[in-house]
Amino acid sequence: MMLRFAAATALAFLPIQSTIAAPAEGPQRLLQGSDLFSLEVAADPQIRPDGAVIAYVRRSNDVMTDKARATIWLVDTRTGVQTPLIAGPGSHSQPRWSPDGKRLAYVSTADGGAPQLFVRWMDSGATARVTGLPDSPSSIAWSPDGARIAYVMTVPDEGMKLGTAPAKPEGAKWAPPLEVISSVVYRADGAGYLKPGYDHLFVVSADGSAPRQLTFGRFNDNGPISWTPDGRSILFSADRNKNWEREPANSEIYSVDVASGALTALTNRLGPDAAPAVSPDGKRVAYLGFDDKYRGYENAMLYVMDRNGGNARAITTGLDRSVDDAQWAADGRSLYIQYDDHGSSRVARVSLDGKITQVAGGMAGTGLDRPYSGGSFSVAKNGTVAFTSGDALRPADVSVANGGKPRRLTRLNEDLLSTKALGQVKQIPVKAADGRSVDAWLVTPPDFDPAKKYPLILEIHGGPFAAYGPSFATDNQLYAAAGYAVLYVNPRGSTSYGAEFANLIHHAYPGDDYGDLMAAIDAAIATGSIDQDNLFVTGGSGGGVLTAWIVGKTDRFKAAATQKPVIDWASFVLTADNTPFFAKYWFGKMPWEDPQAYWARSPLSLVGKVKTPTLVVVGSEDYRTPVSESEQYYSALQLRGVPTALVKVPEASHGGIAARPSQSAAKASAIIAWFDKYRNAAK
Repeated sequence: MMLRFAAATALAFLPIQSTIAAPAEGPQRLLQGSDLFSLEVAADPQIRPDGAVIAYVRRSNDVMTDKARATIWLVDTRTGVQTPLIAGPGSHSQPRWSPDGKRLAYVSTADGGAPQLFVRWMDSGATARVTGLPDSPSSIAWSPDGARIAYVMTVPDEGMKLGTAPAKPEGAKWAPPLEVISSVVYRADGAGYLKPGYDHLFVVSADGSAPRQLTFGRFNDNGPISWTPDGRSILFSADRNKNWEREPANSEIYSVDVASGALTALTNRLGPDAAPAVSPDGKRVAYLGFDDKYRGYENAMLYVMDRNGGNARAITTGLDRSVDDAQWAADGRSLYIQYDDHGSSRVARVSLDGKITQVAGGMAGTGLDRPYSGGSFSVAKNGTVAFTSGDALRPADVSVANGGKPRRLTRLNEDLLSTKALGQVKQIPVKAADGRSVDAWLVTPPDFDPAKKYPLILEIHGGPFAAYGPSFATDNQLYAAAGYAVLYVNPRGSTSYGAEFANLIHHAYPGDDYGDLMAAIDAAIATGSIDQDNLFVTGGSGGGVLTAWIVGKTDRFKAAATQKPVIDWASFVLTADNTPFFAKYWFGKMPWEDPQAYWARSPLSLVGKVKTPTLVVVGSEDYRTPVSESEQYYSALQLRGVPTALVKVPEASHGGIAARPSQSAAKASAIIAWFDKYRNAAK
């Protein structure tokens, strides 16, 4: 049933046969689109202060609603025994232990309506809703004495008013009122058009009472937040500069007095300072940030300063990797950090003099469709680290590490995936034209025979400042199940290889990354198992840009599928959801100041050379690379007579194009069907 629905929606624009339309007649050895409903991932593992139990978010899919559903489970760190904790109706997330480990705060829609803050007493099982909020709370944090909980929430604002409408007669049905937009950023991918309002800090009694707003003003105050040990202050980040709407990367660390609401800025530099964490003794503050040089990429570094903002110094100057998270060790002499290295996320311990000791690798994020790096972790007082782990054949589970070899505690997908013949993933060596090493991975079809030659799909990551790694990916496994080998690559511009490698595409994207991808294709062909007459290419977002760029540069691919691309950089920077960022950091000038620079890097400039049959795929609610970008390219291809079709994923955002299982399966099926249409007979 799901397959027929998926084909009817996502393939409405595509007059070709879906490869997943027929229902299965029995168990299938190969991964099927319908299997996506059965996959689960672990997220946000929060270890109890004593290290004995982990509360984590378990995300599964509901075949009747075609949506992911979040529940909260407990897992014993010694035995691995799991217990559902908050698994009733609604969606449940953000589990956070009280300092004594006797209560758990979390956010839930159990009562219907907006998400609310709840507290559960673990010994008795009693649960209390402590808020009745109009909007969802985020970045929840317990006070050190366990008496209060702080959080961030949007406070509505009236916005600009212009004129008045005539008086409306009673009972009349009129058109909706005018919408007046005056903010620089007025829409966001996944959220749509933004209602006027600002994010601020609140505090509420853990036993329930009226919340109290702590910060005010026409600024956004951001989490994560951190209490001082005496409970008198909370630290957060915010860009409260006069021109904050047009300076998207210039936040500072602030301290707010909980009693008076008085604000104190602790940092002051050009660049984003964020994620403050107060040391256990309250004497120091760790935070993440960098000096802004208006480049496309900078490593976020770990800094430590005195509680009053003095003596700030960078701790990870020797790492040359971007720090994604930092949490203090219980003794206050070191911190645990998360960072990506060569496409894989890991946890390490860093001393205050910058010495780094590895703790765990093989982390995994919550995405399922493509093999991006990612993950999350937390630390107990005894140094036990809980983290999400996975590999190329399994999505994220919960693991622990404490001095020895990490142990995986959950196996959420073992029952399903142990019965499937999956494509195996191996890393292959690639040398770029300038001699640089480039990481690439080759997924071979199930029942791979090295004596045969297989059609190859080059699958390109987005970002462009992002990284693939040895992680599970449903798109790649579905392509492999359809008989394709899949090649994915971290060309120059990818993160996790240092700032210099990432900035090789600064103001030069697309550019030499094209050469890296072609070198990877040649390396895959050199393995002897790839049919060089059956090459295909696809990718999403930044990968969609490069797909459209590639078919304008070469005819070596039989067919292409560009997903949610940017086609004309000038139109993109003025219609994307973060308009202050892209022109300033990716081009250095506005489109009207240097139109040729924008045009020279736009795939639309090469469309006159395209001969490759090219499918165009986009979510209908994409506000990052807006739908108009895909529609421009589709129209240009049609006007030129290049074989093409436009696939729109209804109600899908840029980041959520694969969020609903039926659409994720149908999208992969549409791409396979398009490639099958132009694929030569097997050799």
